[in-house]
Amino acid sequence: MRTAVATRIDVNLLEDQYSRWKDNPDAVEATWSAFFEGFELGLTEKPNGAPAPAAPPVNGAVSPTPNLADLPLQTRVEGLIYAYRTIGHTIARLDPMADERPEQPLLSLRELGFQETDLDLSVSSIFFLGGRVMKLRETIESLRRIYAGAIGFEFMHIQNIRVRNWLRERIESRPFAAPASRDFQIALLRELLEAESFEHFLHTKYVGQKRFSLEGAESLMAALHTILEASPGRGIQEIIMGMSHRGRLNVLANFLCKSFSTLFAEFSENYIPNLVGGDGDVKYHLGYTTTRKTSSGDEIAIRLASNPSHLEAVNAVVEGMARARQRILKDSEERRKVLPLLLHGDAAFAGQGIVAEVLNMSQLPGYRTGGTVHIIVNNQIGFTTLPADARSSVYATDVAKMIEAPVFHVNGDDPLAVAWCAQLALEFRQQFKRDVVVDMYCYRRYGHNEADEPLFTQPALYTQITSHPSVATLFRQQLIETGILTAQEADSLENEFESRLEQALQAVKEAEQQQDKSRFAGSTAVFQPSYSHEPVPTGVPIERLEQVARALTTVPDSFRVLPKVRRTVLDRRAQVFKAGGPFDWSFAESLAFGTLLAEKTPIRLSGQDSRRGTFSQRHSVLYDAETRDRYIPLLNISPDQARFCVYNSLLSESGVLGFDYGYSLDFPQMLCMWEAQFGDFANGAQVIIDQFIVSAESKWQRPSGIVLLLPHGYEGQGPEHSSARLERYLQLCAEENIQVCNATTPAQYFHLLRRQVRRSFLKPLVIMTPKSLLRSEQCVSSIADFTGGHFQGIILTSPLSGKPAAVDRVILCSGKIYYDLLNYRDANKVANTAIIRLEQLYPLDERLLLKLLGQFSATTQLVWCQEEPQNMGAWTYIYMCLDRIFTHRRQIWYAGRGAGASPAVGALLAHKREQKALVQDAFTL
Repeated sequence: MRTAVATRIDVNLLEDQYSRWKDNPDAVEATWSAFFEGFELGLTEKPNGAPAPAAPPVNGAVSPTPNLADLPLQTRVEGLIYAYRTIGHTIARLDPMADERPEQPLLSLRELGFQETDLDLSVSSIFFLGGRVMKLRETIESLRRIYAGAIGFEFMHIQNIRVRNWLRERIESRPFAAPASRDFQIALLRELLEAESFEHFLHTKYVGQKRFSLEGAESLMAALHTILEASPGRGIQEIIMGMSHRGRLNVLANFLCKSFSTLFAEFSENYIPNLVGGDGDVKYHLGYTTTRKTSSGDEIAIRLASNPSHLEAVNAVVEGMARARQRILKDSEERRKVLPLLLHGDAAFAGQGIVAEVLNMSQLPGYRTGGTVHIIVNNQIGFTTLPADARSSVYATDVAKMIEAPVFHVNGDDPLAVAWCAQLALEFRQQFKRDVVVDMYCYRRYGHNEADEPLFTQPALYTQITSHPSVATLFRQQLIETGILTAQEADSLENEFESRLEQALQAVKEAEQQQDKSRFAGSTAVFQPSYSHEPVPTGVPIERLEQVARALTTVPDSFRVLPKVRRTVLDRRAQVFKAGGPFDWSFAESLAFGTLLAEKTPIRLSGQDSRRGTFSQRHSVLYDAETRDRYIPLLNISPDQARFCVYNSLLSESGVLGFDYGYSLDFPQMLCMWEAQFGDFANGAQVIIDQFIVSAESKWQRPSGIVLLLPHGYEGQGPEHSSARLERYLQLCAEENIQVCNATTPAQYFHLLRRQVRRSFLKPLVIMTPKSLLRSEQCVSSIADFTGGHFQGIILTSPLSGKPAAVDRVILCSGKIYYDLLNYRDANKVANTAIIRLEQLYPLDERLLLKLLGQFSATTQLVWCQEEPQNMGAWTYIYMCLDRIFTHRRQIWYAGRGAGASPAVGALLAHKREQKALVQDAFTL
């Protein structure tokens, strides 16, 4: 409404456009230009040709806006057209359950400056239908047919005039295009009947079982099949899909063509899939991968991502999967071959914050996927909540306007209109590489699930829905009435599909009797070897390290590096390498990256400020001091190296981690990392961690090698910059699902990163990365630590006495606290204490731990020391582990902070006092 000339809603906008037009008529859109020409003409000439007074200022605050009826006819006609383009959607017939068209006073004749007597005037506009001369009433009828029929268009908020005009031309030519072919309409009816028959079949054969029916929204299948058929002609080879549970079984059966036998078997109480140590998931969460052949004979791969009940959480995962596939298909420039297709519910699209996060990614260099087609299955209700209680915006789709995505609102009871919107959406995405939204208004015939009773909360609405004919019934009757097909032909289509369903069900029953179950048939499951503590050689020859170090410390002669960066990063690293050490954390990381790239393993790192590093430690991207041109040393190791991608992410955790996790799923050969600015910021991505990263292999047999870098350590920076919430990851550990590590040396980090992509299995890796240790003189490694060896999950620091028999205390710890303990021991010359570092907390190498502890007497005192409060950190986890692995019960002492509600104190002095006390306790308890 903001840009409608005739509505007089925003006088400031009118003044701004008028000022721009006065300075340069070409600086504003043609419709505005025509309006102002007519406006000035009307103020300089009276209808009888007599001169008029001088034009008053446009700004209404100085002088009132003239009555629209006093403006020239042509100006009013232009305003009429502009008004319908802008707010015509507000009177479109979108709701299948509505008996009347919505009212919009701003589109009344009077508001637009006309009277009833003007309806027979002959008018035209060079900006509408090619200047065709029509009666005013015909113009209004045409505008209503275009902008207020079964489709309502929102596109005037798009600032790019070229994009807006492209859409306008296609929208306004639609009513005059040739009707859909007979074959297309029959195919459309078949899709609707298949969707409806499938739901009816499940409803009668599996009474009371949840299936989250598509009934009321069957036209979704028209949209999906239209996109599938049009994809080859638009250069698309793969479709990556994400959707929640509404209609998912129907989509699996009738779009991805998952076999009915497998689907029906999953409904059986006797169905036991081959879980391979996992737990499985309900049938309407499972993913699927297939290849469909279109009517033209082209093949399109379709990948439906597995999805938990956290609805929109899968959006980011799908975008990451799509970008990975684009890279694999060498489509990283045009991004035309892989289409991300997301299906949403109206309440979730409007209500969940990750929707906005993912939309915000759409045009960012590190995350764009060439645009996404969004389809909203708009049931106009969320569980039991109506829109008036669920959102503050007019439409569920209004959040998409933040990225200027066009929105096509369409009546789900008009499958031809739905199909046309899907076709236009796909064409738009391929043309402009931008997101586009199809908002399909429909209804939900049953409750949230088939066991739910919607009459409890919406009695009037569901009384109406019960008597409302299905979209297949309506379209069937339409085709019969127009002579497209006969009633007998329509019956034949329906009977044919029902027969297939019965045959599939009978096959399932026979298979059950023979106990011949298809296990994970057609799923996205990936089976891999079990976890192993077997060391993986990850040392690198000195020649390779020299090659990488040379690339890391060299820039082109013409590149003007900031003097401080040259001195503290490039020159210092060159000196360190020449001397064989000491290597700090960031240098070790760069060496790990560089050697992997030289070995043709690609790397992706993204996170907030990851290019420089939160603590100015990484400097993976260098900037010219004068031009800010960029130079990335890790891209200049060798001509045939793998690609290194590092991105500063948007200020999002959930969306970005979900994206990178999705990337890791479909590009397992890559070292894919997400870095939190501070470890506890991962709280914002807890859904992705809980529902995907730690459980996906168990639920869906979908392994991932994603690496989470979480800065962690108590340095007196307060509650929000200390703890990465180590305890939360350890609480999520089971069945060797993830790896949780707290490495204490640069070389350990080096080997850990390399090990992640050199083993025969994939497991997510959570690393507690350091802060103060990044520049600690103690936390360093030598060149020999990189040329040989491997990551060590547990490290024993022998006592000062060097005699295991003299040890009467063993302190176990993990992470940064080790150095505080070491300093206390050395300063106080404590000779009878050994320190054991758990570098990998999970999976814990219990056999190695027992072997190391076996060197000491059974009466040796065991102490666990940590920085974190007692109810946080690793204490609870490690206590249970030690209690379990000892064959006889042993006392395990705790040295650390007391339990607390907050992760850390806010005062540096208090922090230092607590730190000193807990270290001392570790040696004296």
